[in-house]
Amino acid sequence: MHVALDTMVDTLKAAAESSRLRILALLSRGDLTVSDLTEILGQSQPRVSRHLKLLLEAGLIGRYQEGSWAFFRLSDSDAARDFVLRLVSGIRGADPQVERDLERLASVKRKRQDRAAEYFSENAASWDQIRSLHVPDRAVETALLKLVGKRPFQSMLDLGTGTGRLLEIFSPLYRRGVGIDMSREMLTVARANLDKAGISNAQVRQGDIFAPPVERDAFDLVTIHQVLHYLDDPARAIREAARLLRPAGRLLIVDFAPHALEFLRDAHAHVRLGFSDRQIADWFSEAGIEIEDSQEFEPRGGNEARLTVKLWLGRDRRMLIADPSNDRQPVNAYPIGETA
Repeated sequence: MHVALDTMVDTLKAAAESSRLRILALLSRGDLTVSDLTEILGQSQPRVSRHLKLLLEAGLIGRYQEGSWAFFRLSDSDAARDFVLRLVSGIRGADPQVERDLERLASVKRKRQDRAAEYFSENAASWDQIRSLHVPDRAVETALLKLVGKRPFQSMLDLGTGTGRLLEIFSPLYRRGVGIDMSREMLTVARANLDKAGISNAQVRQGDIFAPPVERDAFDLVTIHQVLHYLDDPARAIREAARLLRPAGRLLIVDFAPHALEFLRDAHAHVRLGFSDRQIADWFSEAGIEIEDSQEFEPRGGNEARLTVKLWLGRDRRMLIADPSNDRQPVNAYPIGETA
């Protein structure tokens, strides 16, 4: 960080306290609320808030509001983020207190996942009907097909496949389709739907969106349909999805625009209340994806939910060039300054 001496001293003072260092170590693993940090650190909310205030003033962390929840994260500044990561890298795995914090962090994340898994399990058979209350499915599916186009491609991966609907509508285009979902109940529904539609070129399997059981650099199209708002770390999911794309492959995301419908957290286990174009563009860029198109679908009159659906289509920055010695085997080429 190229800063004045006094500024560096103030920054170091802000970080040079055990609780604040623990907070930085936790936030280096993902965004958290004050309640999350209070539970993990075993400290009062006023005390945790005081530590967060000092870290905010030092520019080491950032804060963003989603409805009544405030999330904290490492600073968006590359210099500040790199500084924090270097700072906490020396204490990870070396301090028993930090190790206990990370264990409690894992517990907090498991609780989030359990809530989402419980919701999916309870609603697996009727998920399409529930989703239709919020999303104009037919209009969105028509737009998805138009965005992807009519040209056939080799392989598709649907992360968080749910009922398998995207595998179904894109089945005429791909030779091999794979759907991943954590919920066994959802996978049962997806398999039944694919069987009913007579689709034999797709399969579904159980797996984590953050560690999908598939090969990397293998898919021409990766889709994430109405899944990101259930995740505590959407940016990580996008980065993982990007790693699964072939050079010049496409990533297609469907989710909600920012909204303030708090009942979706309580009744439907939503962690995030929608996403802005800027958020998605930044996460795409960090993952090596260029946005090619985005569309939105506002709710029709009389829709009490008032949710706007957003589509974002991006493409892997790497180029796919035919090897002149074998026109059937593509080789990867990267822009100047980039490597695999």
